[in-house]
Amino acid sequence: MQFIDGKCHSLRSCIPLVLSITTILAALSFAQTIRVDSNPSHVAKTFVPTEALGAGIDRINTSATDKLFSDAVMKQVLSAGWQTVSYRQNTELFIEAWHWNPQGTWSDPAGRGYFVGNPKPGDFIRHSFGYNLPHRGFTRNDGTDANGYSRITDGDEQTYWKSNPYLAKPFTGEDDSSYPQWVVVDLASHHDVDAIRISWGEPYARRYLVQYWTGEDPIKQPTAGAWVTFQGGEVTSGNGGKATLRLASAPMLVRYLRVWMTQSSNTCDDHGSADKRNCLGYAIREIYLGTMSADGKFYDLMRHTPDPDQTTTYCSSVDPWHEPQNVNEKRDQVGFDLFYTSGYTRGLPAVVPIALIYGTPEDSANQIAYLKTREYPISYVEMGEEPDGQYMLPEDYGTLYLQWATALHKVDPALKLGGPVFQGVNSDIQVWPDSQGRTSWTGRFIAYLKAHNRLKDLAFFSFEHYPLEPCKIQWSSLYDEPKLVSHILDVWRDDGVPPNVPLLITELNIAWNTGESFVDTFGALWLADFAGAFFTAGGDGLYYFHYLPMGLYNGCGNSPGTFGMFTMDSNYQTKQYTSQYFASQLITQEWAQPGNGTHKVFAATSDITDPAGHVLVTAYSLLRPDGQWALMLINKDQMNSHEVQIVFQNAGEATQHFSGPVDRITFGSEQYQWHPAPLPTGGSADPDGPPSRSKISAGAGTAYTLPKASITVLRGKTSD
Repeated sequence: MQFIDGKCHSLRSCIPLVLSITTILAALSFAQTIRVDSNPSHVAKTFVPTEALGAGIDRINTSATDKLFSDAVMKQVLSAGWQTVSYRQNTELFIEAWHWNPQGTWSDPAGRGYFVGNPKPGDFIRHSFGYNLPHRGFTRNDGTDANGYSRITDGDEQTYWKSNPYLAKPFTGEDDSSYPQWVVVDLASHHDVDAIRISWGEPYARRYLVQYWTGEDPIKQPTAGAWVTFQGGEVTSGNGGKATLRLASAPMLVRYLRVWMTQSSNTCDDHGSADKRNCLGYAIREIYLGTMSADGKFYDLMRHTPDPDQTTTYCSSVDPWHEPQNVNEKRDQVGFDLFYTSGYTRGLPAVVPIALIYGTPEDSANQIAYLKTREYPISYVEMGEEPDGQYMLPEDYGTLYLQWATALHKVDPALKLGGPVFQGVNSDIQVWPDSQGRTSWTGRFIAYLKAHNRLKDLAFFSFEHYPLEPCKIQWSSLYDEPKLVSHILDVWRDDGVPPNVPLLITELNIAWNTGESFVDTFGALWLADFAGAFFTAGGDGLYYFHYLPMGLYNGCGNSPGTFGMFTMDSNYQTKQYTSQYFASQLITQEWAQPGNGTHKVFAATSDITDPAGHVLVTAYSLLRPDGQWALMLINKDQMNSHEVQIVFQNAGEATQHFSGPVDRITFGSEQYQWHPAPLPTGGSADPDGPPSRSKISAGAGTAYTLPKASITVLRGKTSD
């Protein structure tokens, strides 16, 4: 052997150079490496699939109930492998009272008022409905959109907004000033304002402030500005009726105005004095805002109309008083008897909600008593639904939480109660600062429980996860999910949620509005990446949304998509699988071992990046009860496959590799292609799965190919 440069003339003298080159080439060949920290003392998390891998069933069209709860549809849904179920409550998003049991008692003998469901089983409960609240003060909020309207600017002084009586002293045990109630008016743009006229109902505010906002948007950006009381905006001895205030000596440019109420007259509303709840809180019939001339003439600039085109108002709370005629029978909160006996729960304990924001403690206590009498298993009880989306201050939610907790624990002291069931957010929820300058919703809620010596009543902390903004989703958005979900878990812990309180995401998907990204390969990769990142970051339980087929509909930018795992025909029968169905199977049946065995999560890292530094392949590692290691590998590179080496790093310098037969299950762009089309078709998949399966005889030098845009599960045992 001889090199041209004359530096290596014989085989013996060339051996060191050959070995050096071989070592370098080997290192280059396996530069793409997945490293699993398999040190037994480094378990990142443990979970049990029957408790932690769940899905959510939400309110559905009443006409769909019987068809979606048929054996044929249920068989398809259950085949996805999700286990425990979370019953989602939609009535509170629509500002409705919930009759979980159609049979019950009205507080007013005339058959209206506050409804309490019957705790004793009677007729099989197949359907349940919400009831619109006639004393509503929202034009819209984050749940209602254009559903309904506020009574504060509806142009009818016979109607009125009224705050929740359970926030008044007879129920809280504290002065009304501890739970100020408020109304915000949005003029849509800045207008000259120097006067307000408030047509008070009963009860009215004896003490209140009228204030203007100095920032952009006090609802969406509550810390980017301040509420300032008008020069003439403080009232210390209000008398109700029509109160006209000259707010300033000259007109001021104002967009947002707030009425901040701290002392009630405790006089009774139109429903009479027989029920003390009719005499608590605050009521406003109509608000007029504008300018006043020197001779006292009032010039109103607001739009008063009984529809969503009215001048927008927001409010702190709403009285849950209602009447039979307020029923909304178009949407069905599936009856508890049907929910539990259909088979969808698999007989496992379910997460059930109670109506806290627009309900009563007695009704919620009866609901739990009913479920216990029926012997329906409950894992957790969620207290209300999305108080942040109802713009509720944390102290208001806190006092309701404790009132309801007291009532529920009288039924069963062992109930695991929790919330607040936040909307899907990626950062801490901010609210107007309190007297101490604190703006964190969660921080103040936790502080409230501690101050009342009731932190033990928080058995879990739940929230939703919709991390991406509709209409702004790119393929590169896949790079963000691991840090988004791990960040929000850190936020809640930093806000004071105790380490021993489980973190549950009880509703989740890509975004709060669907589109093509939900049903194409992107949707599958996102779901697998989320699940792995969530448990690795310390999450305790996740619930995929939506368990039942919903069919395709126009979402973001008229792009047909669906929350769910199936396309559907007009008769609510499943037609095709979407990509998230296959991702669900990989998570629940290939990565995790089905059953109630304990799985250990170990951190895994990847050095596979693009030139911009984005991690292209993420890895999530489980040690299953059957002794096998399962790695879920997500290749987010939509153009290129990648070959990787798998290294298990045990204690110290010891390394291990897969050894012997390894199962390889892959789903991605080679097995599934979504072809969009306008509605009513909406699109279809061709090919439409299934995942590819193969066995690999593995050893220390084995390279594993990850196809482009794919999820791959590798499952086997390691070398000793």
